[in-house]
Amino acid sequence: MSVRQGDSILVTGGAGFMGSHVVDAILAEPAWPSARVTVLDDLSGGVLSNVPQDERVDFVRGGVEDVELVGRLFAERRFRYVYHLAAYAAEGLSHFIRRFNYANNLLGSVNLINAAVNHGCECFVFTSSIAVYGHGRSPLSEDDPPTPADPYGIAKLAVEWDLAAARQTHGLPYVIFRPHNVYGPRQNLADKYRNVVGIFMNRLLNGLPMPIFGDGTQTRAFTYIGDIAAEIARSPLNTAAINGTFNLGSDHPETVNRLAELVAEAMGLPVATVHLPPRQEVHVAYCDHSRARRVFPAINQTPLTQGLAGMAAWAKRTPIPPPQSFEPIEIEAGLPPSWRA
Repeated sequence: MSVRQGDSILVTGGAGFMGSHVVDAILAEPAWPSARVTVLDDLSGGVLSNVPQDERVDFVRGGVEDVELVGRLFAERRFRYVYHLAAYAAEGLSHFIRRFNYANNLLGSVNLINAAVNHGCECFVFTSSIAVYGHGRSPLSEDDPPTPADPYGIAKLAVEWDLAAARQTHGLPYVIFRPHNVYGPRQNLADKYRNVVGIFMNRLLNGLPMPIFGDGTQTRAFTYIGDIAAEIARSPLNTAAINGTFNLGSDHPETVNRLAELVAEAMGLPVATVHLPPRQEVHVAYCDHSRARRVFPAINQTPLTQGLAGMAAWAKRTPIPPPQSFEPIEIEAGLPPSWRA
């Protein structure tokens, strides 16, 4: 796709962990020297200090579920590219906040897709999740049938399907990424429901054991944010990526037990864990990235020990926030005791 100076770009969730790194990468992209970036974020999980202090960036506080705000921003700013990273990405908790999950992660996304179609957006970049695969057999491939096992994955898959329908009916180009288990600086250390690396670091900094559900043999591949943010940012410029879906992340799975050891090592602290009753979750989930490597050959693979060391250095100089509790919980039955306020 051609690029013109002064491109207007929307990044939802741009004050959050992944979104703020994508904003940084957009600002650093040589093809967009005069890009104007609007960050839309309700600060429910992000913080204003994550937003770059740059004259090319404008912060708007609000949520994607606010259809009037979304419509007004598109009408006023005529976004050429949309990066939709805003989500409440607590996969396990989504069983207990079903209405909130669908209102934010599905209907909020539909608001953006409608506006993108109505205002001639040239590319809609969406961060989905490997939660769409559910209990599929790892390594998970984009060609595998999606069978999401939780409301979060269901919402993400529905948005993927809606984008495909919008492409077929209205010609809206898109790029879909399915990143997995992303960690790194700026991760919300106060969130006790998601992002196991951040949870482990928070607990160790507070002198508490790292909580592990079940026996700790759950297996994931942990992905450093610095390896993927730039490729997400430049994806609208990659003609081979348009209308494609891509797994995005590390090729090296580890158990949660091993992760706890590596996090403690990175923090320079003794390993301290506490095993909690198992919760409902996919036991093994990691991906095949053959398609992404073909289309995005510059993607890096930071070793887990190196990435954890970088995040640990950041975490140690970051004020330790108190744990955040989600309210209101919609379904109490089966909620893990450690998740209760």
